[in-house]
Amino acid sequence: MVLLVGAVLTIAGCSRPSTLQEILDEGVLHVITREAPSIYYEGRDGTTGYDYELAKLFADELGVELRVRVAEDNTEVLSVLSRNFAHIGLAGLSQQPGFKDQYKVLPTGISAQSVVVYNRDADRPDSLADLADKTLHLVADSNHEHVLQQDPKGDRATGWQVHPGLDAAGILARVESGEFSYAVVSSNELELNHVFFPEVKEAFFLGDPEELAWLFPSAQDDSLVNAASQFLGKLQADGTLAQLAERFYGHLDQLNYVGARTFMHHVENRLPKYESLFQNYATNFGMDWRLLAAIGYQESHWRPNAVSPTGVRGLMMLTRNTASYIGINNRMDAEESIQGGAKYFRIVHEKIPERIPEPDRTWFALASYNVGFGHLEDARRLTEGAGKNPDRWMDVKEFLPLLAQKEWYTKTRFGYARGHEPVLYVQNIRRYYDVLARMTERAPPQPDQSTGVVSLESDAQDSNGPPEAEAHPNLRAGLPSELGMIPPTL
Repeated sequence: MVLLVGAVLTIAGCSRPSTLQEILDEGVLHVITREAPSIYYEGRDGTTGYDYELAKLFADELGVELRVRVAEDNTEVLSVLSRNFAHIGLAGLSQQPGFKDQYKVLPTGISAQSVVVYNRDADRPDSLADLADKTLHLVADSNHEHVLQQDPKGDRATGWQVHPGLDAAGILARVESGEFSYAVVSSNELELNHVFFPEVKEAFFLGDPEELAWLFPSAQDDSLVNAASQFLGKLQADGTLAQLAERFYGHLDQLNYVGARTFMHHVENRLPKYESLFQNYATNFGMDWRLLAAIGYQESHWRPNAVSPTGVRGLMMLTRNTASYIGINNRMDAEESIQGGAKYFRIVHEKIPERIPEPDRTWFALASYNVGFGHLEDARRLTEGAGKNPDRWMDVKEFLPLLAQKEWYTKTRFGYARGHEPVLYVQNIRRYYDVLARMTERAPPQPDQSTGVVSLESDAQDSNGPPEAEAHPNLRAGLPSELGMIPPTL
């Protein structure tokens, strides 16, 4: 990198400090972005997102601090860049005709297209001509307007409405509810969000795929954009760029749903290896072992060597900080991981107010285990503000997804969260638990009730299937029909 910087500085000349030299002198790379799962967001184990991770690698290569400012939307990102108040803008946009004189554009390896989506109860359109008397709904300052304007096949009678206060998740939520019948979103944002909006259907693409890009102010010289271009070229050559793309996008078209047969196969072939560990450590920490096993399946499909896109590891997918906090040295050791998962869940469970009765207290604990206690509290406050019960899971789970929409998370203390994930997380674990409860021959060993055991026996009886006493006497029992297709482990 020293040679790269030296070459760029030589090209830029020595009459005044170049943009790159100013960054090196200050020791800070200033980036402006918006919150979105495709770009930048606070995950369970810290800040992440494709563009953020890429920018962090670039800053590390330069040996400077990455300083991120989060904008309300792309309109603010573009405004900050046009005034040269940031070095790079991460907006999830591709090259547009109007960018030529305002921004320098550097593709970053992810291609996307504008895609028309619709509510499943609406008529499926095959082209813009089918939407001549309809309205398409768009986010502001996106790629979609210029694609619509330039589409030679489009019927010019097609109308669209831009919503400055909404992001892609907000648009999709309204298509899901039926408030909007038709909309246009970016294909990559649809891929990342589609599992949360099952009523949204994909119709057709507009234009050709284009690479999403970083934007640089036109007022800058070329030193920074040239250094970034060489850096991305190096990452492409050594496979790092492809690996990063795989982390965030590679699983989306393969793991939309985990099949029932896969679950049964894992119960028969993986669970027996760890069942005694789940039983022992669940007993030690006052849990039903089948709940602990269900958490382990949701986290890793009972794979002790599992590694998530953001680096959490092991059968219970513990973060480095969590493992250190609870005294776990080797996250990849199945026994230590299960012990750590049981201990950490117990800590999280005890943080949930005691006034909340079971099983809701456990559902809240699971949501907190997944998304973090702060985000859960934000959702509970939103629930209470809407006049519903913040101590009841069925109410709070309606508000957790709102944490992914700008119009809501800007009103909260802890900000943006992929609030759909904890809802699916809890739903999945409840299903896994119900199945395991029905498939086991005997009731699990029960720890001392005085320890405040996390027991979900009453909830297992709520399923449509027979009570546990009628379960099949071995693990080859058939999967309950109500389980159906299981949403993905996220």
